[in-house]
Amino acid sequence: MNPKIKNISTEILSNNWYVLRKVTFDFQQKNGTWQTQSREAYDRGNGAVILLYNNESKTVILTRQFRMPTYLNGNPDGMLIEACAGLLDADNPEDCIKKETQEETGYQIKDVEKVFEVYMSPGSVTEILYFFVAKYSKDQKLNDGGGVEDEEEIDVLELDFKQALDMIKTGEIKDAKTIMLLQYVQIHGLIV
Repeated sequence: MNPKIKNISTEILSNNWYVLRKVTFDFQQKNGTWQTQSREAYDRGNGAVILLYNNESKTVILTRQFRMPTYLNGNPDGMLIEACAGLLDADNPEDCIKKETQEETGYQIKDVEKVFEVYMSPGSVTEILYFFVAKYSKDQKLNDGGGVEDEEEIDVLELDFKQALDMIKTGEIKDAKTIMLLQYVQIHGLIV
């Protein structure tokens, strides 16, 4: 694969929630010398995220849930407003996001559009996140959503699109994947 990397060894540091590995390897510098380096990489699997939008009502569907890492890093109540997302597990990205959309938001969607895929934190996390958008309407709502019972407690938010964009400026929306999708919708004129 990469001829500038050799002698890779891996040590599992934690296999509790997901897998944290310490990887030690030799890396060839630009001047030709070899340097031994170590990195920790967290493998939580790949995921998918979607922004539901309605051009007629000029609204988007977002979720709000408790996120411990944000609480530990200064988010006073730990609640985070986000686009609907989930881990792929054994699903392909499209099937995963359709299932997550119904579980989290209560909407059953059939047509999704993949817009890009991103390494969200490549310095420490192996995850690739697949980004989708989809139109929604009231008649696609099957239930109140809220996530998998006894596992998640998710609030479903239907917000005016301009309000959601303003919430980025005010800091009410701080989630990177959500900001990226809101800006995608804005840049591509999906809500006009």
